[in-house]
Amino acid sequence: MNLAIVGHGKMGRLIDRLAPEYGFDVKLRLNRQNNGAFQGLAKENFNGIDVALEFSNGEAAPENIERLAQAGVNAVVGTTGWLEHLPRVRQAVERAGTGVVWAPNFSVGIFVFTQIATQAAQLLANEADYGSWAWEIHHAAKKDAPSGTLLALAARMKESGYQRPIDLSSSRAGSHPGTHEIGFDSPADTITLRHSARSRDGFARGALRAARWIAGKKGFFEFREIIGGLL
Repeated sequence: MNLAIVGHGKMGRLIDRLAPEYGFDVKLRLNRQNNGAFQGLAKENFNGIDVALEFSNGEAAPENIERLAQAGVNAVVGTTGWLEHLPRVRQAVERAGTGVVWAPNFSVGIFVFTQIATQAAQLLANEADYGSWAWEIHHAAKKDAPSGTLLALAARMKESGYQRPIDLSSSRAGSHPGTHEIGFDSPADTITLRHSARSRDGFARGALRAARWIAGKKGFFEFREIIGGLL
């Protein structure tokens, strides 16, 4: 299958390198130089493209996704910092009849970690002595803080029934690929759950697996909705 990469930064370059392992041939690479004003998203540039991977930035992502839909191209979106535009983007994809898988994090390990944290929050929802925190650290160049992953973790905890405040905090330093921590504390004890990424490989590989899954499909999906079909 033929792949386009929209956003050829660190993640885009890693996806480019790993793509052949997943049966993809990268035919189009868009970055700020050739897509700064969205000019690279002209429909004719996507002839023969099966899926696009969108890893740009929060400012550009909504327009990128909409234009990909208008071009009839299915996409996997790993950019964070744009979710206030989610209803508008979903409508554009559904109107175009294309397919999208999006997530703040495409790591299979993070998916499992989220399931564990959500279950813990559910078990402690009615235990008033247990307060909660959520913390993360990423590399200094990451713009959004808290990260989309941490916000999604907190949202899932609340959905599970944990309605007390969750103290959110973030750190940005060095080149750290990402650690997320969920904690519960009471006068009697502390429970700490942590996921640490060793590299960006897990994110890139999850996105490429999602790209194989969404090829030829229609609909707007979150990664956690389809992951059962990948494992």
